[in-house]
Amino acid sequence: MHRQSYSGQLSAIETNKVLRNTYTLLAMTLAFSAFAAAISSSLNLPHPGLIITLVGYFGLLFFTTKFRNSALGLLGVFGLTGFMGYTLGPIINRYLAMPNGGEIVMLAMAGTATIFFALSAYALVKKTNFSFMGSFLTVGILVAFLAGLGAVFFEIAALSLAVSAMFVLLMSGMILWQTSEIVHGGETNYIMATVSLFVSIFNLFTSLLQLLGFMNSDE
Repeated sequence: MHRQSYSGQLSAIETNKVLRNTYTLLAMTLAFSAFAAAISSSLNLPHPGLIITLVGYFGLLFFTTKFRNSALGLLGVFGLTGFMGYTLGPIINRYLAMPNGGEIVMLAMAGTATIFFALSAYALVKKTNFSFMGSFLTVGILVAFLAGLGAVFFEIAALSLAVSAMFVLLMSGMILWQTSEIVHGGETNYIMATVSLFVSIFNLFTSLLQLLGFMNSDE
């Protein structure tokens, strides 16, 4: 009985440590990515394009995953989030050039923050186990990603908007799932937890930008 109690205490301590490290690193990477986006935006740097973006993202993700248990993993996280921040700069500039562009960007930021904090708080307080969502989210993201590529190559605006709406739902699910995985001990590596949450926040923000931009263009 005492052994089970002691084991439970150790598990709770380890979970709290992963949570603390994850949110600390997430805050740092969000700040670093925002800085990279601000520099990219202020210098009016061009977007690297789809191919370079995908190669850079998956290459840095592979590096981070490979070295997730060492200091090099931290270097990979900042490399990945900084690169994603750089690609975000030109996207933000495109929306800022639209009528009410500043309002669109701010609304997307506020919406992203509200969704993230609300879902994270729910998963942390309720402690509901969302592990069952893992397979569904993986398949959903793959389908949405392929549909997104189709929308880009075939220039189908309606499909692009549908993909953005899908990503808002899928990334919301990812936030719930990843937070639940940490709480229930399914994810013990704070570097990978940070990457998962960061990518969810990034995709949530860009998807809301596209949806709000479309709504604004109709007005």
